[in-house]
Amino acid sequence: MIEDYTALSNAPNSPDLNGKYLGLISSDFIKVADALKEASYQIKKRGFSDFPIFVTSQRPIEIGQKLIGVGELHENKWNYHASMMEEFVQRKLIAEENMELFVQNFKDIEEFACLFVVDGQFTNFVFIPFPEEGREEIVE
Repeated sequence: MIEDYTALSNAPNSPDLNGKYLGLISSDFIKVADALKEASYQIKKRGFSDFPIFVTSQRPIEIGQKLIGVGELHENKWNYHASMMEEFVQRKLIAEENMELFVQNFKDIEEFACLFVVDGQFTNFVFIPFPEEGREEIVE
């Protein structure tokens, strides 16, 4: 159960993220990247958080607000929920003592999306770069 994960890996892309997940996530991410980038920008611009997180799962999950469901955008195979570090701390998915570590490892939202991948017993944060093509600079 997700609530059991209170420790935060200090590696932004853990070696536990094997090729299976990286391939599945990357091929799906390309389909939703523009929408996630815009959502990330809006979360920051509107003052909700400087640390947007997108919960990524193939099954329904109750973290964050549903942004894109399976099959809603270019036949994507994963659900994407918009959340933020503050919700993860509140739900104890990031332990308070690990907030500083999370902030230090968080990557620039203009270049990367922070995904929290949930698939069975596998849960991990993944920072995945937005596609180069069509990348626009986010201006506050």
